[in-house]
Amino acid sequence: MLAWLTEAGWRSVMRSAQNEHMLALKLWQSQDWPLVVRRLDADAAPDEVCLGLPLPPDEATGAKIRISLRVRREEITKTRPATTLRSSLPSAGPFRERLAALCEEAGALGLRVYGSLAMQTLTGMPYLSPRSDVDVLFHPASRQQLDQGLALLVRHAASLPLDGEVVFPGDQAVSWKEWQLAMTHPAKVMVKALQSVRLADTASLLATLQEAS
Repeated sequence: MLAWLTEAGWRSVMRSAQNEHMLALKLWQSQDWPLVVRRLDADAAPDEVCLGLPLPPDEATGAKIRISLRVRREEITKTRPATTLRSSLPSAGPFRERLAALCEEAGALGLRVYGSLAMQTLTGMPYLSPRSDVDVLFHPASRQQLDQGLALLVRHAASLPLDGEVVFPGDQAVSWKEWQLAMTHPAKVMVKALQSVRLADTASLLATLQEAS
């Protein structure tokens, strides 16, 4: 999920920001770029939202800096789901043609992207390199869509550095690679949600699809 701040929200995060992060925060505010909603900190107040601002990799070292922020809900002016794969294609660099083929085959699955490709799409800044993973996610509405989506990602992972998550009802996210492995060699999977990380069996997650379909 992406979030845009109000003027009061920007003033709030800048008051508590480290000096070395001020230039980045001012740039984000001036360009009206979004922040990324992240998992709640353990000590977050009930009216707080935890956000992240991932900076482009350092040109010399490749180091990645992610600035952690918090704001009150009232300091967010709007939110939006993750960037669609289709809208990211013009920013996909060396992956563009292969991702376009994935996008066309995906059809109604509604693949979305996050991570480096999403941030490069949103800002135009150089996040993506030939060594980057392409993080994709999709929200299956049924067991059939889940199976179709996983088969699609497995096929295209042969020619693309695909990573990412499948998101079950209730915003329960599981690495699609971990899910694929658990379906072949039964095991519990790590489920990430906004307020927690836990292990769950695949049957309990499949049941949410059956209930939602």
